[in-house]
Amino acid sequence: MKESGLDAADIRILFALQRNGRLSNVDLAEQVGLSPSPCLRRVRDLEEKGFIQGYTAILDRRKLGMGVVAFVEVKIDQNAEGDADFRRGILLLPEVVSCFVMTGTMDYLLQVVVEDLDAFADLSMRKLLSIKGVKEVKSSFVLDVVKHSTNLPLPRPGAGA
Repeated sequence: MKESGLDAADIRILFALQRNGRLSNVDLAEQVGLSPSPCLRRVRDLEEKGFIQGYTAILDRRKLGMGVVAFVEVKIDQNAEGDADFRRGILLLPEVVSCFVMTGTMDYLLQVVVEDLDAFADLSMRKLLSIKGVKEVKSSFVLDVVKHSTNLPLPRPGAGA
């Protein structure tokens, strides 16, 4: 963490905010051992420097009727045009919640969230395979979630930060 330019107080702020982004500045300051004014200045500085990219609510996909999560491996034609077409196409699909460029046997790994298998079939057959440059698609479905977190592995406050 030292190469990031963050000190122990910054790490404590990030640690607290990634667990509860709705903390008031007063509560955050109390948790991290600062007075409210310096705490607010530090949070704003962390935002301006891009360490804090935004604040969001984590939604329960099942309660919203989105029962299927799949990871989709995609191979594309190996040319710059195919790659650009694929990237543009993926950005238009809200069902694709994450898209990663990969090493190994696949070019991209997608995380997809949809209502049901019919919606997945529609996404796969009608949308993904119609993107110019897509050569091959393989899917794996999530049966159960053992761990899912949006928190980065920051050092715990007081543990050498």
